[in-house]
Amino acid sequence: MLDSTARAVLDAPLARAAALLDRPWITPDRLTGANLVLGLASAGAAAAQLWGPALGLWLACRLADGLDGPLARRRREAGDPGDGGAGGFFDITADFVVYGAGVVGVAVGATAGVGASWLPFLAVLLAYYVNGAAFLAFSSIAERAGRQLDDGRSLSFLGGLAEGTETVLAHALWLLLPGYAEPVAWVWAALVGISAAHRIRAGYRALR
Repeated sequence: MLDSTARAVLDAPLARAAALLDRPWITPDRLTGANLVLGLASAGAAAAQLWGPALGLWLACRLADGLDGPLARRRREAGDPGDGGAGGFFDITADFVVYGAGVVGVAVGATAGVGASWLPFLAVLLAYYVNGAAFLAFSSIAERAGRQLDDGRSLSFLGGLAEGTETVLAHALWLLLPGYAEPVAWVWAALVGISAAHRIRAGYRALR
């Protein structure tokens, strides 16, 4: 829901940052790799109840994720032929790993020794699974049917109530307020579930 607004605000600053990072030894794939490593480190810190470091690592991983695309576009505009989509594949796969690991890390840290339930975190993972299946299936079928939604990203994304910006905020919130991680997880699972239902309906209608 907030992605279009966030991109309008952040596109120019991220493009300027990508220009500063445009060095031969810094590549989009290496930024994606940094996103993956930082995200897994954040999940590990959350599992160990190191909430401050987990939050810092989470924000750093999201910054790396925000920079790989602008750097790749900058190099394509400079004549780089690209990688045939390998970078986009790596990026979306890394995001799925980071999101899932983040949920597990918070679940371990927030429930350790307090008798809290894993159920809301399992609900988040289920909602992520359904949501991811919906937009990945739509992207693949839309490409074959010639009905892609081109917004500059590697895949055709159907908008929804819960998008990347909301995910950053939700994960940051339960790292900031680990004592409330369980109710935050319930609310977030509901929002992602509603978004998944919307994507299924919108994708079906767009492909008819």
